[in-house]
Amino acid sequence: MNTIQAQAIRLENVSMVYQEGPERHQVLKQANASFPAGKMSLLLGPSGSGKSTILNLISGLDTPEQGKIWFGETCLSALSEQERTLFRRKHIGLIFQFFNLIPTLSVLENILLPARLNGMHQKKKALELLDSVGLKDRQNSFPDKLSGGEQQRVALVRALIHDPELILADEPTGNLDHANGYEMMRLLLELSQSQQKTLLVVTHNSEMRHLSDSVFHLEAGQLKQEALNT
Repeated sequence: MNTIQAQAIRLENVSMVYQEGPERHQVLKQANASFPAGKMSLLLGPSGSGKSTILNLISGLDTPEQGKIWFGETCLSALSEQERTLFRRKHIGLIFQFFNLIPTLSVLENILLPARLNGMHQKKKALELLDSVGLKDRQNSFPDKLSGGEQQRVALVRALIHDPELILADEPTGNLDHANGYEMMRLLLELSQSQQKTLLVVTHNSEMRHLSDSVFHLEAGQLKQEALNT
């Protein structure tokens, strides 16, 4: 694991507006939230509500108009673009609705790419992770030979290969049928727990709430935490 241990993500009075044609949409308005370290948090909201914008802020792909975003003791929103890029490469794993696998690379080569960008050699770990998701025998296959569920499992392994503390998943089941979607969430939760990762999943699928340690709703520019039955 990296030297920074699993840390909570905190939003402090964060405001963010995005432009869509001539219109400006307020995604966050002085929002505050804390996502617990080493746990799975779910962020729910309808399509187009701005959930993905929040992931862009937390991952450092974007910066808020106002407020601060913290990863442990590091204020991500105060870093330069280059510093945020380096921080993201080392500490954050990203999973998207669209698998984003490079079609000319094999399964194993796709997985190893983020590690190589960090100067890491992780073939042994890649094969172990592929085995854990039932795809070790597909390591030399190309993405077009895989089903949607298999491609998303490859994307999951790719997000974990550089041993990040934080996993951000943006609609990870959006392109999967119900059975494959549930299996993807089970694997995501199982692997993040076994490796003590902080996991934040953005989705419009409220059926996933029972898998989560905490649930947040994006409502009128605020992140509201749902009271869960224990």
